[in-house]
Amino acid sequence: MKQLTIIILLLLIVGCTGKTRRETSQTSEEVVRIIHQVNSYWQKHHPPQEWAFWDNAVYHTGNMEAYFLTEDPRYLQYATDWAIHNEWKGAKSDDKNEWKFTYGETDDHVLFGDWQTCFQTYADLYSLSPEPFKIERACEVMEYQMSTPKQDYWHWVDALYMVMPVMTKLYNITGNPLYLDKLHEYLTACDSIMYDAEAGLYYRDAKYLYPHHTTINGKKDFWARGDGWALAAYAKMLKDLPETDLHRQNYIARFQTMAKAVAACQQPEGYWTRSLLDPEHAPGPETSGTALFTYGLLWGINHGILDRVTYQPVVEKSWHYLSTVALQPDGKVGYIQPIGEKAIPGQVVDMNSSYNFGVGAFLLVACEQVRFLMSNK
Repeated sequence: MKQLTIIILLLLIVGCTGKTRRETSQTSEEVVRIIHQVNSYWQKHHPPQEWAFWDNAVYHTGNMEAYFLTEDPRYLQYATDWAIHNEWKGAKSDDKNEWKFTYGETDDHVLFGDWQTCFQTYADLYSLSPEPFKIERACEVMEYQMSTPKQDYWHWVDALYMVMPVMTKLYNITGNPLYLDKLHEYLTACDSIMYDAEAGLYYRDAKYLYPHHTTINGKKDFWARGDGWALAAYAKMLKDLPETDLHRQNYIARFQTMAKAVAACQQPEGYWTRSLLDPEHAPGPETSGTALFTYGLLWGINHGILDRVTYQPVVEKSWHYLSTVALQPDGKVGYIQPIGEKAIPGQVVDMNSSYNFGVGAFLLVACEQVRFLMSNK
């Protein structure tokens, strides 16, 4: 009798374990439903008539990816309404004598990369329906910028995500090789300012270089979202970069180096903490960096650039965090660090911390997760 009881208990445990696995594994159709849940929630609570600064523009990169995957006309209309509201521009000054490249939220900061992120969505909308007015301003701004001798336009790591994909998208539309030449020139300058070859990661900007700046425990301080911008930027850039580009293999090598460094910093729960090498500096989950890393890693797997056996366990853990902890039952995406530039000890980031750019990053990775699952069918 005792032996029979033990067998029954073992069978129950196995049955429960199997059920748990079935419930936590998702199909591509289920992830598509998550995409609709998240994007519908965001668009219901936020009208498209918002400014074209980087935070909204990053959301729209995710929204456009959701449209390309699902072809839901609501997402296309939302992006179009946003572009029309902003006159298909970023910063709106027409006086080139006053155009600035330093940080600024006013209309004269035309050459500041955070005002150029919107050009990614305008270029995507152009690709769907080629009408010159959609990219007229983007070409005007970028071609003026490229005519100047200045090289360090990308003086903070976020700029890689904000502008690198603009360069490849406009190259593919115009065929102007200067876009790819300047991309390499600007990226080389950025690397000289803030890339740490030993760690394989980027500092947020020159203020955070080690040993001038350290974490609370004296370690190098690599901000998760900053390196998330970089890894995701390489993925988006490589996606559009011609196979024949002279620097493509070097870009791929950098992407692979970063991927290895990022994977090594993942926490057991699947997320990345805000300071990559020092989890104690700002402990706890953070969604925007985690989503950007997971997007980059999934894209690399899906395109044969990253080894599936090595990185699949990493993305499975991070997607589990994103889809079961960060994602709230109503479709809100939480645990997103607010706008800033560093990991801040003591800063509260919880389930109610939700911001447009983090939602955009979530949509990016969810779309790539669908492609990953479909490739395994």
